[in-house]
Amino acid sequence: MDAIRLAGDEDLERCVEIVRTLPDYFTPDVPDRVRSDWAGCATWVTEREDRVLGMVMVERRSAKTAEILWAAVEPEHRGGGLGTALVQQVIGALGRAGVELLEVKTLDESADYEPYVATIAFWERRGFLKLDVIDPLPGWQPGNPCAIYVQTLLR
Repeated sequence: MDAIRLAGDEDLERCVEIVRTLPDYFTPDVPDRVRSDWAGCATWVTEREDRVLGMVMVERRSAKTAEILWAAVEPEHRGGGLGTALVQQVIGALGRAGVELLEVKTLDESADYEPYVATIAFWERRGFLKLDVIDPLPGWQPGNPCAIYVQTLLR
């Protein structure tokens, strides 16, 4: 049975390891960024038989807004519903905590990078709407257009 829970410090290196298994989706600097973002964020993990298989890291931007900074599921477990359950859990928890607007940034379809076709579809199926595209987004390499997606959590 899969479980979703808030991560503890003991989960950090496993989350970094998951990111490392996805080089088509994360640039080489991301593992260190996950480490540096960890303390200032809330991270949820999904696990099966005490093994963390996926993670979503969220940073609160204000009392009513938050951003999903990092989301990843082990390659061999992608497409099985773990990411969907994890994101739904996070959305519910944030909504109960008073968050009204949730943001996620991803590579835009105009980059014409095949691995992100499924990523964009994932966020759109979860109810996220594209708000804007910025290239270059500060902190991103030029030529990697950033699509900003948002979802209202008002129910």
